[in-house]
Amino acid sequence: LVTSIFLYTCESWTLTAELQRRIQAMEMRCYRKIPHISYKDQVTNEEVRAKIQEAIGPHEDLLTIVKRRKLQWYGHVSRSSGVAKTILQGTVKGGRRQGGQMKRWEDNIREWTGLEFGKSQRAVENGEKWRKLVAKSSVVSQRPSWLRD
Repeated sequence: LVTSIFLYTCESWTLTAELQRRIQAMEMRCYRKIPHISYKDQVTNEEVRAKIQEAIGPHEDLLTIVKRRKLQWYGHVSRSSGVAKTILQGTVKGGRRQGGQMKRWEDNIREWTGLEFGKSQRAVENGEKWRKLVAKSSVVSQRPSWLRD
């Protein structure tokens, strides 16, 4: 129930580093509530994940699900010929504001696939290749980038 409510309209989110951190933190809070493990018990997140894995078996973390759903939705809309495709591909006249630019929805697609927006739209046309790219691009490391070896 919590997962379905949490993932409602996740395809439209722009995932910033802060939002990704908050998603992972919320997921760990939920994991700790299941076996009643308090932060005061000094049990590491890896140990909690191992206990959850043991109890419920293999599962995807929320961030991986969000990325996969967003990439799948992008592929679905890009292959269609409806209003959503027109809106997705549309641009507004004028430039962007001064200063540090805010992350855009399409920036997530570019980061995860490694393809420019136009090239990703051409890649979507081959459904089988796109599904493989989605599976590869949506995998998330459990450890934050600043802690990786």
